[in-house]
Amino acid sequence: MKLRAPFLALLAGVLMTTTATADATPRARDLGIPFMGMPGPLNAITDVGGVTVGQVTLKQDLAGGKAVRTGVTAVLPRGARTKDIPVFGASFALNGNGEMTGTQWIDESGFIEGPILLTNTHSVGVVRDAAIKWRVMQGGADSSGYWWSLPVVAETWDGELNDINGFHVKPEHVFEAIRAAKGGPVAEGGVGGGTGMICHEFKGGIGTASRVVKVRDKSYTVGVLVQANYGVRETLTIAGIPVGQELTDDMIYHKPGGPNGDTGSIIILVATDAPLLPHQLKRMAKRAGMGLARVGSYAGNGSGDIFAAFSTANANAGQDGAPMTVTMLANDDMDPLFLGTVEATEEAIVNALIAGRDMQGNMGSYVKGIPQAKLLAILKKHGRLLPAKK
Repeated sequence: MKLRAPFLALLAGVLMTTTATADATPRARDLGIPFMGMPGPLNAITDVGGVTVGQVTLKQDLAGGKAVRTGVTAVLPRGARTKDIPVFGASFALNGNGEMTGTQWIDESGFIEGPILLTNTHSVGVVRDAAIKWRVMQGGADSSGYWWSLPVVAETWDGELNDINGFHVKPEHVFEAIRAAKGGPVAEGGVGGGTGMICHEFKGGIGTASRVVKVRDKSYTVGVLVQANYGVRETLTIAGIPVGQELTDDMIYHKPGGPNGDTGSIIILVATDAPLLPHQLKRMAKRAGMGLARVGSYAGNGSGDIFAAFSTANANAGQDGAPMTVTMLANDDMDPLFLGTVEATEEAIVNALIAGRDMQGNMGSYVKGIPQAKLLAILKKHGRLLPAKK
């Protein structure tokens, strides 16, 4: 099967580097797919005040059938202030066949320092080194007199669609993703670090969602961003319906040798403005796995399912000097935040699938985006489709 434009418009040897911006493509809710909970205004991780996202997408057709389909996604927990002010954070690995650098220090110190960067498996090293160089370029060493840094860089494997061993991600792409980070809508699907990712044997990639929850008399926001590259078709579940079992009449995925089980991965980032301490944020990170399960993941042996959570509250917590006061919610008040994490994770993954588009990639591999009309027909048949938004 051959895919037509826009893939044939890619000229061999010409690297297309783009800074991803959100477009007007309908998202899952717009199509009538039902979800529980109340989203924020953007239904994105950027609903958490101060959080910014930047993405650089790399596409190129090379000689001999090779293709570049990769990129970098940068999440800055405090926007431009990220270089100076850390956030309380935590990490959790549901299944550890993957990598997120810096997690030892996150677990030891309770802080996430600097941007969080997402890319492909074999570009973790260059992205990590570039993040350190970016920190040095900002000027002003830390209190020890050094530009000390253990960057947080996470990965999923895009080696089916991308020439992953060509090492096409360069330091300048990392700098550009950080520089481009902004609030507002977030581009989804095959963009940034998610450019070459596959989810449940459909085109996957970046997805995001948020929830506004009430804790006693105060509202807080939970935002989630995923880089979804996991799963098999038969377990795919949307709105509680095992739709993957009915989406079987098309050849929707091809690579040499064909699919071979759940050998992909997913990175999930959870942000909140609720005042939480690191041990509470680890509890939040764990709940992301429950949202992942709702969409049909069983965290297969070959899957790297690694999550991080952070809070933008307590901006003074990273300061040196005299003892300080920080705030926290009671553990008994965390249930709404747990539920919001589960709901936002589920919707973020479905948004990544809905945004996915057919892609032809490395050495004849290709993947189709989920067939939206068929998906909606299945949901309607099962009474799980709302009127589409106009």
